Amino acid sequence: MSKIGIFFGTDTGSTRLVAKKIYSLLGEELADKPKNINRTTITELLKYDALILGTPSYGVGDLPGLAVGCMEANWQEFVPYLDDVDLKGKRVALFGLGNQERYASRFASSLIQLYRVFYGYGATIIGSWSTEGYQFKVISEEYFTHLG
Repeated sequence: MSKIGIFFGTDTGSTRLVAKKIYSLLGEELADKPKNINRTTITELLKYDALILGTPSYGVGDLPGLAVGCMEANWQEFVPYLDDVDLKGKRVALFGLGNQERYASRFASSLIQLYRVFYGYGATIIGSWSTEGYQFKVISEEYFTHLG
């Protein structure tokens, strides 16, 4: 069985910590050590059939990156490397971070953009999580048009 690849974008280190916790729970038999998306290549990402991808939230529905105030390159800078890549057959689970109380209007809003990117390139998105117990504002139902 091939291992799961864990990749994350981060600015303050919180997403990295969560990625490391996921890795610890899965163990080295199931997953490889997490990699910061700004320190990896498309070739490295593509060697996995199963991926766990994490993102912090920046802006309102933006992928995190230099243009939205991150101090280092992030998903925004990595995504162009996916052009002309077919991700059919890849299974992708996503996790996103955010502060539902302080930033209710953009809580985990980068997650939908990461979903759209990988779904758009043919990946199968797996897993779901209930929104029960979370308090946040849905700015636009348009964010959810690809979920069905």
